[in-house]
Amino acid sequence: MPGSDLADRAAALLSIAATTEERALSQLTALAASQVPGCAAAHVSVWRDDELVTQATSHPEPSRLAGVQLRAGRGPLIAALAEGRTAVCPDTLAEKRWPEFAAAALRIGVRSAATLAYLQSPAGQPDTQAVTLSLFGVRPRAINADELQLAELLVAYGGALVGAVSDYGDSRRIAIQLRDAANSRAIVDQAKGILMHALSCTADEALERMREVSQRTNLRATEVAQRIIDAHSRPGGRSGGTADLSQLASLAKGGRKSSG
Repeated sequence: MPGSDLADRAAALLSIAATTEERALSQLTALAASQVPGCAAAHVSVWRDDELVTQATSHPEPSRLAGVQLRAGRGPLIAALAEGRTAVCPDTLAEKRWPEFAAAALRIGVRSAATLAYLQSPAGQPDTQAVTLSLFGVRPRAINADELQLAELLVAYGGALVGAVSDYGDSRRIAIQLRDAANSRAIVDQAKGILMHALSCTADEALERMREVSQRTNLRATEVAQRIIDAHSRPGGRSGGTADLSQLASLAKGGRKSSG
């Protein structure tokens, strides 16, 4: 009988802040292999716009079976993706629909298999996304189509997991970009204040002077700003508000005199 903590363990896969998509999918295959009746090994694959982008497996051999099916263009994995429903192979020894898959499965001791597919279209995205969960048994009819409720739950968790990790990754990238933008703004504002005090100029004039140095030196504005801050912070860098612009420009360029 499946462990009573299956739901908790499956739900834990959605704790994405401390994991990666690959690691979580690997954990999902381990759950399937240990909890689904008759399942000795499991393989999960993620497809976006009909392209395989990620896969994980509880044992090395199932990933080879995925490759065999992709090369042959047929098999329970291909059928499940194409039809959007579970494809079952009760006995690989008697299988006639997918001969390449059956032969490869027999070589590694797989006598029964099933692949479940979870299809979805992420909100706001035109591309389709699919998650497949393939189950493998070592006895004929060990994978029973009537006992796949837990596998259906797991492949649904897999679909939710992939979407959640993707959303988390997008959110994290946006957060990093916003943080970097905020840091850059703070650096530029600090350098601008230094120039305003040193040159007795307005904020717009200080910013324009930094832009001129940036164009002349092929440095980013934040790099120019950081050099001004660093120069101002060194002993002797503060000149009582009488710093000369050419000196600041030279410092911004790394100590070389401005040719302008």
